[in-house]
Amino acid sequence: MLCAMAIYTPNSPGNAVPDPDTIKRAAERIAPWVHRTPVITCRSIDRLLDAEVFFKCENLQKVGAFKARGASNAVFSLSDEQAGRGVATHSSGNHAQALAYAAANRGVRAHIVMPSTSPEVKIDAVLGYGADITFCEPNQKAREDALEKIVRKTGAVFIHPYDNYGIIAGQATAAMELIDEVPGLDIIMTPVGGGGLLSGTLLSAHYFSPDTKVIAGEPGGADDAFRSLKEGKILESVNPDTIADGLLTSLGEKTFPIIRDYVDSILLASDEFIIKSMRLIWERAKLVVEPSGAVPLAALLQNDIDIAGKRIGIILSGGNADIDRLPWKASS
Repeated sequence: MLCAMAIYTPNSPGNAVPDPDTIKRAAERIAPWVHRTPVITCRSIDRLLDAEVFFKCENLQKVGAFKARGASNAVFSLSDEQAGRGVATHSSGNHAQALAYAAANRGVRAHIVMPSTSPEVKIDAVLGYGADITFCEPNQKAREDALEKIVRKTGAVFIHPYDNYGIIAGQATAAMELIDEVPGLDIIMTPVGGGGLLSGTLLSAHYFSPDTKVIAGEPGGADDAFRSLKEGKILESVNPDTIADGLLTSLGEKTFPIIRDYVDSILLASDEFIIKSMRLIWERAKLVVEPSGAVPLAALLQNDIDIAGKRIGIILSGGNADIDRLPWKASS
């Protein structure tokens, strides 16, 4: 249980599981730099599911994803001495943009390692925030080796994309806002990749809405979190194959225990349902959402679970879709 884990203390930021006050302080810290995103409903989706669905629109967040929350909290939690050395990470997508954005806001250097196969639109966004990019081969070892060299050379502080308590506390603020705006939710859903958003959501639900269940959606082609929960230990993501390219990473040493102890279940969704759900959100709710953000709805549509009459919050994690390569065009 969480009580057996180290508790976050005011004088040691980032070194233990966030408590309620830590999440509240994170919300105050990042308020100048992120949106309090709207909550949207859609009657046609409600009718389809026979439930009330409340979409927390992190697709409308700064940099187009919830990642701006965690990155901003992590960067602005650093001491002046730490921040002065710069920050560094490896990421092919939303965390790269988020860290570059947060670093620019604090006026410090950001060093980003990106695979050479990263989408051009995401590379341009990272450069637009003034970050330095180092390209590497598209595999985990190459990313980590390149990052290690940069940190050794520059002294920059490594900000992990998800396995960092400052990141988790920042991500938790999305669910905290949702709970504040829509009290009495029966279920909150998020996608799960590395687990930063899910673990933050679990903490906020546990502290601020303990009767609310949290369910994660995961691509069937990248089901390591589902398997890890079943086995009770972290299982690596090996050769993941899914259109939801933001959910390819394995759970972390910090995110897994929170997920293990508090998640109600993890539901799998096929790429077919992910694409259908993404298109449904675009067409019916008029919201631009990327494949990863559509996974929770896809999981609800694909799996036979009792949600009739339930009040369900879904965090739409991001909206950085490549509009020149929409998946329903590729599959048609």
